[in-house]
Amino acid sequence: MPAKTIQVEIVQANSFRTECRAGQHTVIIDQPAVAGGTDAGPTPLDYQLIALGGCIAAIGRIIVNQRKLPVRGFRVGVTGELNTDRLLGKAATAPVGFSAIQANVSIDADMTPAEKEKLLHEIDERCPISDNLQHATPVSVTLAG
Repeated sequence: MPAKTIQVEIVQANSFRTECRAGQHTVIIDQPAVAGGTDAGPTPLDYQLIALGGCIAAIGRIIVNQRKLPVRGFRVGVTGELNTDRLLGKAATAPVGFSAIQANVSIDADMTPAEKEKLLHEIDERCPISDNLQHATPVSVTLAG
């Protein structure tokens, strides 16, 4: 089984503005001004939804290219339901993550609805972000030395 390790580096100083490096790319994570940030970038929660939508589109393109399917493009809208009480320290019992995530995918192609549905099913099966969200992935948070 081929393995690939993906690593990113996140650096935050004395504000919510956070620089995230992935290879040669830098993206900014921040909080809205009303939450004490400067709104210089999406929040971590936004990025989780962006990651799912982006992965669906990327895996879709991989499959389309592999099979030479007549797909012009994808449009993915992703919505997450979140109770913010626990992350804000207001309720210790409320789940802290999304309670539900919905991805709505439009496929611009000369295909029947059944063919599009079959393609979408395969995309979801091959999408690592969807897999990580749908199944428990061990996460370890440790103090660096």
